[in-house]
Parts: sequence; structure tokens; C-alpha cells
Amino acid sequence: MVELLEIAPFDQLLSHFRFFLTLRSQEGHYRSLILFRLSTGQAISKDGQANGEEKPEPGLLATESDPSYQLNTNSKQLYAMEASCPHLGADLSHAEIEECDNSVVAVCPWHRYDFDLRTGKSETGLKACTYAVHVNLDSKAVELVSIKAPEEGSGWRLVELRPISEEFADPPPTSSPRAKDENDFRNESAPPVEDEPVVPLDNPPKTLMQWAVLILNTPNPTLKVERTKHAVYLFRTGKLSSIGHKTASAPSPPDLPPRDASWTRNLKADPSQVRNRKNRAVMLHALANIEQWAIDLAWDIMARFGPSHPNIPSAFFHDFTKMALDEAKHFSLLTSRLSAISPSTPYGSMPVHASLWESASTTAHSIRARLAIIHLVHEARGLDVNPGTIDRFRRAGDLDTVKVMEVIHADEVTHVTSGHRWFMWICEQQGINHDDGGVIRAFREEVRKGWRGEVKGPFNVEARETAGMTRGFYEDLRGELGINQDGNPKESQEERTLVRDSVGAPGKALADIPVEYEKGS
Repeated sequence: MVELLEIAPFDQLLSHFRFFLTLRSQEGHYRSLILFRLSTGQAISKDGQANGEEKPEPGLLATESDPSYQLNTNSKQLYAMEASCPHLGADLSHAEIEECDNSVVAVCPWHRYDFDLRTGKSETGLKACTYAVHVNLDSKAVELVSIKAPEEGSGWRLVELRPISEEFADPPPTSSPRAKDENDFRNESAPPVEDEPVVPLDNPPKTLMQWAVLILNTPNPTLKVERTKHAVYLFRTGKLSSIGHKTASAPSPPDLPPRDASWTRNLKADPSQVRNRKNRAVMLHALANIEQWAIDLAWDIMARFGPSHPNIPSAFFHDFTKMALDEAKHFSLLTSRLSAISPSTPYGSMPVHASLWESASTTAHSIRARLAIIHLVHEARGLDVNPGTIDRFRRAGDLDTVKVMEVIHADEVTHVTSGHRWFMWICEQQGINHDDGGVIRAFREEVRKGWRGEVKGPFNVEARETAGMTRGFYEDLRGELGINQDGNPKESQEERTLVRDSVGAPGKALADIPVEYEKGS
């Protein structure tokens, strides 16, 4: 019997022509798919005929004797295919769609390999995985779209359904634009980029790793956002020579991303004082500061650990470039709201802290540690506190910020999902067994070594469960970072000053930023 996995009512898929799907099995395995919708949205009658559509010519309907029949059992021209090209792993979410004599193919943006949307076959001899799409009427005559579940694993569920924007059909501008909507990542309260182009005139980056290190070394947040948008566009549309993580010449990321002087003067603030202030502008400023560091964290995990893991699937880079783009969007949305409600206090004018980067430094030696601490502790904690933050803005009557925070929260669930996905992957590579609880033990050991204090509730159990986090990932969880063997806390250095090494190798320079970290977690 064919196991079907329900995706959504058909009318919810009419907003876009492509959707990104993330599936997870009971065993913790992941599949990323693209759902293509090639037809216009029209309802079907109870006999299966599309209302308002002419009946197909005899012989044009797929029959059970047609090998493609089981791969397109709907009249909506819906197709599901794996999200990565089986050649070199390019993201197929922006593949061109071309009609052939008797088929429709998706053309990979990197090397023009074509794959039949029904069968997955390519003239090159390669084959992409495709999944049969079904559209059925339920008892209330609602059209439900389902796909055939993957054969490997059991208990598959849909954990992400994300519309794919068409904004990458054209390149973003190479100068800072005045945005018209949130998709343009409006950033009104950050300073303008002065005389520095998005693409450097001298020695422009040619690989994703080079772009990652350039962005990490970009102090101005507006330029960081624009470079993030441009780099992701180049990566998704096949305009980079390669990812660049397999070469011996891959550049090294900075130990600490630099910040503009206008920001560094406020980086000595006590994070607890920043956190305890309730003013809406202060809250927005603090949240924007976190998102600026989050942009760097997304690029850093790729640049720092990609070269040391040359066999990591290309989907890793797809997930984290998407994350970098999300964080750039979040930063811009928050600074735009800050500008709207408090024009006299632009981003950079209030106290900020760099405590997130302490965890980045603590986990710089291990991708497993980085995924555990940054994505399955820090970002997961965001899932817990976001509903309260949203409610606070709602009580203040700031519904525009509520909408922004709801976008951020939905995106953050997918980020924790990515953290869980790649934590599971690295554990599998290291021979750690999921079935006997080995993955949970490995995670808790990383937290013990890399986190300070107890991870406290209340927990957003629903959001965490959607992201793949069972209770073993957060209940009774405590870190011992900074604790001596006798159980006493080590002396802490309240302020750590990292000074730029003017004679060091490019890419390894440190920012001249005084940083004070949180005393506890």
C-alpha cells in the first residue's frame, strides 16, 4: 500500500509556483524536496475533472500503462523532485522549466543538466528522485495535496512548507536600494554604505567560501546585508565557480567579525542591563544586534567547517545560505521598525553586547559543538521566548512589529530544524547511533562542555518538536563551562579585548572590539 504524506490544501499552494518541502522520518533522517506547480489554480469536481478546463484530447491523459502515470496522478500539474541536483548538488529551487516533445524538465542552474519532472530521468544518464503527487477530495470536498512518502525510513512527516520567492529571477542591485516591501530588506536606521560596492572592484570573490569570508569581514551592517543577498543570488543561480570548500586555498574566517566604530563604542554594555530594559526601541535595537551576529554565525559555520568537512553534502550550504539570507531579512525588518518608532535612536546608538560570539569562539573547534550550542541551545531558546516577545509588542499596540516577529519566529523554527538535521548527520558520520540514545548523549555532552548554567524553561514544546527536538534535547539540561573540577566557578575575565593583528595573514585578523560577555546563562 502506498503511504501518502499530506502536504496542504490545494488552495494554499496558489500563492507561488514552487515550494520547498522538508520531510523528517521517525529515525531522524531528512529529505528536501521542491514541489512544482505548473498549472493555474482551478478546482476539480467530484469526478476528478478540473472545473473550467477543457477535457484533454484522447490519448493525452496518462494511463496506468504509462510509466509516468504513478508519478503524476493529478490534473494540477504538480510535481515533486529532490531539491538538490544529483550531479554536484546544486539547489533546484530556481531551476528553469522547459517543455519538451512529451515531457516537462527542470534544468539545473549550474551545469544545465535536465531532469524529467515525472520520472527524474536526464539525457545525461543521471536520475533525480521524484515523488508521486496526489490531489484528492476529502469528505468536505476540499482538495488535499499529498505526496508518496520516501521508501527509506518510517513515520515521515512534513516539517517545513516554504514558498520559494521569485525574487532571484533577476539579480539584486549592486548598490543599496530603497526598498518597497519587506522582501527588499529595508534597512532605514543603519548608516549608508559609503563608496564601497557590494562586489569589490579588486579581486571579487569567485566561490561561496570567498564570499562568506568577505561578508564576515564587512563591518557595516547595511553592506553586510547587501552582500549576503548578492552572494546567495550568485550561489542559487549558478554564477559562482564553485562552493570552494574542497580547495587547499579556501580562505579562513576571522576569529571575530569586525564592527564599525560607531557600534564598537557601545559594545561594553552589560548584557543583563540591556536585556532588562522594557522600552520598545531598546528591545528592537537589542533584537537587531542579535540578528546582525546571526548573519555572521550562518556564514561562519560554512567558512569555518566546510573546508574541514569536504564530503559534507551541498544541502548543508543550501540550508545555511538560506539561514544567512533570513537573518539579513530579520535584521533589516527590525531596524526598519526601530527607525519607524524611534527615528532619533538609529541602530548602533544604544548599548549592545557580543555574548553570542562567545559561544561561537567556544565551539570554533568542532562542527558538532557549534550545531549543538548555537542552533540547538541558543536558537532553540529563541523559540521559547519569541511568543512572549510577540505578546509584549501586541499589548503595546505595535501590530507592525508583531507581524515582523511572527515572520522571524516562523523562520527560526526552520533554523533549529537545520541545526537538528546537520547534528544528526555529523553524529551518523561519527558512528553515533540514534536508536540507542547515542545522539542525545552526544548532544548533552556538548552542552556540558560548551554551555554555562542551566537551560531553563518554560519551553515551547510544540515549536521544538516541529524542529525535531525531543525532550531529551532540553529537559534537565545543564552546562559546566567555566566550572572547575571542584565545582567552583573559574575566575571570569569580564572584558576581553581582541586587537586586530595588522601583520597577520588576510582572513585571520581580529577585530579591535572590546567585548563584555554575559556572566551566566
